[in-house]
Amino acid sequence: MIEAIAEPNRRRILDLLREGERPVGELATRIGLSQPAVSKHLRVLRAAGLVDVTAHAQRRLYRVRAEPLAELDAWLAPYRRLWGQSLDRLEQHLAQDEHEREGPSRD
Repeated sequence: MIEAIAEPNRRRILDLLREGERPVGELATRIGLSQPAVSKHLRVLRAAGLVDVTAHAQRRLYRVRAEPLAELDAWLAPYRRLWGQSLDRLEQHLAQDEHEREGPSRD
């Protein structure tokens, strides 16, 4: 799944589909790619389980599948905590460094 969303155009497609179902032609227009290129990206996203397609007469509408993204979010949660801790330590370090540069206060 991560390989599928590593490509920027696929993330753009997911962003558009997050707003609601869309046909390939609309996705192509909004992203600025050819319809065959968008279709290839959609095939990859479907194979990864990130999008579903439903047929309405001659139109195919694509939509995001939230479940795989929730799994990815759960997997990333411990890393977000790690990043948060690292950023907190950096903030403390910068505050201490700034305090040391200012020197003793003169009241």
